[in-house]
Amino acid sequence: MDAGLAALLGAAVGSLTTLGAAVVNGRTQARTQHVQWRRQHRRDAYTAYLGALHDRDIAMDAILDAAQADPPDLPELDEKVRHFVARARAVHRATEVVILEGPPSIVEATDRIAEESRGLSEIMQRMVKDAHAADTTERAEHSASAASRERRLYRAVSDFRLQARSVLGNAD
Repeated sequence: MDAGLAALLGAAVGSLTTLGAAVVNGRTQARTQHVQWRRQHRRDAYTAYLGALHDRDIAMDAILDAAQADPPDLPELDEKVRHFVARARAVHRATEVVILEGPPSIVEATDRIAEESRGLSEIMQRMVKDAHAADTTERAEHSASAASRERRLYRAVSDFRLQARSVLGNAD
C-alpha cells in the first residue's frame, strides 16, 4: 500500500470517527435538552396546581368562617360559595395538566387530594345548607369534621409536594 492510499484511508477513518462522535454527542445533547424541557413543563404544571389549590383553600376557609358566624350573613356566604366554586374549577383545570404531564405517582397524589377535597366540600355544603335553614344543631359536629378533613387535606397536599420534588429530582 502506498503512502497516499494509507493517508486517504487514515483520513476516512478519522472522519468517520469524528462523525460518529458528533452523532453520539448530538443525541446525548438532544436527550438532555428533552429531559430539561420535560422537567420544566412538569414543574410549571405542579406549581400552577399548588397555586390553584392555595387559592381554593383560602376560599374554602372563608366559607367555613362565614358559615359559623352567628347569625351567618347569607348573601355574603352565597358569594363566598360562588368564589369557591370558581377556585375549585381552576383546581380541576390544573389537575388535568398535572395528570397529563406527571407519572402515576403524581396522579395517585392528585387523586388523594381530590378525595380529601370532596369530603371537606360535602361537609361545607351541609354547613351552608344548615346556615340557610338557620339550623345550628349540628354546627359543632360539622366544625369538628371540617377541621379533621382540613388536616387530612393538608397531609395529602404535603404528600403531593414530596412526590413532585421526587419526580423533579429534588428529593434530597
